[in-house]
Amino acid sequence: MTSTNDIRRSFLDYFEGQGHARVPSAPLVPHNDPTLMFVNAGMVPFKNVFTGLESRPYSTATSSQKCVRAGGKHNDLDNVGYTARHHTFFEMLGNFSFGDYFKEQAITHAWTLLTKVWGIPANKLTATVYHTDDQAFELWKKIAGLPEERIIRIPTKDNFWAMGSDGPCGPCSEIFYDHGDHIWGGPPGSPEEDGDRFVEIWNLVFMQFLQENDEIIGDLPRPSIDTGMGLERVAAVLQGVHDNYDTDTFKALIAESGALTGASTTGENQASHRVIADHLRSAGFLIADGVLPAAEGRGYVLRRIMRRAMRHAHLLGAKDPLMHRMVPSLVAEMGAAFPELVRAQPLIEATLLQEETRFRRTLANGLRLLDEATGGIGEGGTLPGETAFKLYDTFGFPYDLTEDALRGQGMTVDRAGFDEAMKRQKDAARAAWKGSGEKASEELWYDLADELGGTEFTGYAGTQGEGQVLAIVKDGAKVDKAAAGDSVTILTNQTPFYAESGGQMGDVGVISNDKMSAAVADTSKPLGRLHAHHAKIETGEVAVGDAVQLTVDVNHRDRVRANHSATHLLHAALRKRLGGHVTQKGSLVAPDRLRFDFSHPSALSAEDIADIEADVNAQIRHNGAVETRLMTPDDAIAAGAMALFGEKYGDEVRVLSMGLGEDASYSVELCGGTHVNATGDIAIFKIVSESAVSSGVRRIEALTGEGARLWLNGRDAQLREAAAALKTSPDDVVARVGALVEERRKLERELAEAKKALALGGGGAAQAAGPEQVAGINFIGQVIDGLEPKELRGAVDEAKQRVGAGVVALVAVNDGRASVAVGVTDGIGASAVDLVKVAVAVLGGQGGGGRPDMAQGGGPDGDKGADALEAVKAALAEALATA
Repeated sequence: MTSTNDIRRSFLDYFEGQGHARVPSAPLVPHNDPTLMFVNAGMVPFKNVFTGLESRPYSTATSSQKCVRAGGKHNDLDNVGYTARHHTFFEMLGNFSFGDYFKEQAITHAWTLLTKVWGIPANKLTATVYHTDDQAFELWKKIAGLPEERIIRIPTKDNFWAMGSDGPCGPCSEIFYDHGDHIWGGPPGSPEEDGDRFVEIWNLVFMQFLQENDEIIGDLPRPSIDTGMGLERVAAVLQGVHDNYDTDTFKALIAESGALTGASTTGENQASHRVIADHLRSAGFLIADGVLPAAEGRGYVLRRIMRRAMRHAHLLGAKDPLMHRMVPSLVAEMGAAFPELVRAQPLIEATLLQEETRFRRTLANGLRLLDEATGGIGEGGTLPGETAFKLYDTFGFPYDLTEDALRGQGMTVDRAGFDEAMKRQKDAARAAWKGSGEKASEELWYDLADELGGTEFTGYAGTQGEGQVLAIVKDGAKVDKAAAGDSVTILTNQTPFYAESGGQMGDVGVISNDKMSAAVADTSKPLGRLHAHHAKIETGEVAVGDAVQLTVDVNHRDRVRANHSATHLLHAALRKRLGGHVTQKGSLVAPDRLRFDFSHPSALSAEDIADIEADVNAQIRHNGAVETRLMTPDDAIAAGAMALFGEKYGDEVRVLSMGLGEDASYSVELCGGTHVNATGDIAIFKIVSESAVSSGVRRIEALTGEGARLWLNGRDAQLREAAAALKTSPDDVVARVGALVEERRKLERELAEAKKALALGGGGAAQAAGPEQVAGINFIGQVIDGLEPKELRGAVDEAKQRVGAGVVALVAVNDGRASVAVGVTDGIGASAVDLVKVAVAVLGGQGGGGRPDMAQGGGPDGDKGADALEAVKAALAEALATA
């Protein structure tokens, strides 16, 4: 049997041997594409290459691309587990030509690999072509020798691909595998085409036309090829099975699920094990690529995937969290091909455990409420959408879990009603995907990049330099010149200004010559190639072609780079203290502070924070040199450098090393930012806050240098002010505060005792009141101002001892609110619960409860305490009269 790993390797080896560049899979989160939630096809990372917006150093490529379809337009979530070929996570094998070869070579490659390299019998394969694509039809006859009846013309859009209403498009040719006549189904285009006998395994897209508004307007100047083959589907073919879930990777994960749950993997349990196996793959890879559970966007889709798998684990009888225990099996199956799984294994396990522990509580409550809601609905019935929405909105029970849970009982959910309820409560619409929030690249910047090329950055060597103005942008359009008072963006051929990137804020400073001066307030980096100086012309006039002097604000740069270097040391210290699962999730490097977001499932202790802070300051005191080397990304990572999720690296990267570790540098990261020359330049590092950003993501804010000194001085001044107010020295403030707290507690206890004594008639006028008679039994009732509610029960217990046989009712009034407690001795024939409810109603409250001998409640109307006691007496008399 050929393993899935062997098949992937064989595919990539074949095309690499045919001159294609082997391109690693891109992360599942699309880079610079706000239109997609996740990468969902092999061509997505090459989208800008196909459209001509981006160039690569190769004209043909091959990849095995990670894909997720679980949200937005492409959503396979609901079908997973119940069909043979639906997955939320899958791999797309592909070969691509960017204006190099076209149809004939694409068909030749496909046929050669399938029949000669992999040995699939030719009589098992059928091809489709777009109904007007005579060229492809003839090529299949010529290259593959297929008879005309096995080259099927398809007139629908299924065999015509377009990137959108505008842009490249072209016909497709799909290759189908015949699993045999023992399986129901017919060839594509037949009435039985929806059966499972003929399965599409490879799609060849021939990009040859250009369209506008869905109308073809001409031929592409450089026709291209985009192909996609589902690895899981072809693995089923080559491993001699019909069902993707019977391939080696899925079989291993399903076997692990069965072993851990003790539940059979066949019969009625089969779908649940398949859901768990599939969703483990998508959850694991999403977490490895930087997505964490959240209440919206990508994080919410991940949470839905995880929770669906967790519900199926519950159905299989799992009593404890399951998913995190399956991660080692996932890493064993796929870690060699995707090392990011190995690196992220601790984070994946911790995230799954935390989420499943939390969800099991939600699940228990949700299923109980769902059982109650469906009590009167029989098989074939429909749960009202309002009810499903209440489960979602109030109790956190997702719609798809409600639908999934009812499917097994033969029930459905009123989706239209659910959607209507969701629409009415727009504040709950956070579940809907509205795009990633990233700002789409403007066509202007692409035009400028094509016209000007990239900006040369000279700022590593210094903070001043000369340049030539290549373009000026004002109000979103190119202009030839700008005058005093104009706010513009200036692009030069070279610049010492660092552009905002990787969390580091852009440089500020001045652009000038003998005719003008412009204050640069920020520098950004459109498309990752251009340095855009956002400036206001203060004097004179600037024009395209002018020679200018560019001067960076050195003070601003020095403070920023100190914070940036401190961020690297903080990252290393966090990994040392907390573990290798810690990865950067975001950062801000500003002149006055740094902010660092990182993956970690729980809050840091005071001891953690102190240790991390001490570690960073120790590296600062060592004053080790900060070294930079230029390497290829692969060599840098192999040498131990950390690459950050979401960063796109070129052919050459800067590897930054700083600090002294046990046997190497303390911190080694890929980074293009500006940094100190030696760690001692940071001066001092102080953590000022640690907090949660979202589930599994923590945030540290810190200060360095002068900012840290001023912050510490401020705290010292506060301490001295507190010491003066307490009439003690700063060294003794803690002891003095402790003594005052203890003194306050003592006084509070004495006051409470005094109030109780007053309540019980222990002195003054109250003592003369004594018990009164109500229907022949002793009754003590009193309203007490200032008695804490927590003291009421004790006061009532003491009064019961003094009253003998009878009833005690005490009302305590604090800040206008009233608390009431009623105590009844044995054998009276009245219930304290009934009596306290009467008092609570008078006080404007609801409920009240306890035991027959002691009950308590309260209400907002503290001025009605006396009326409440009268109501208790009346209720007591009535109860005794009917006893």
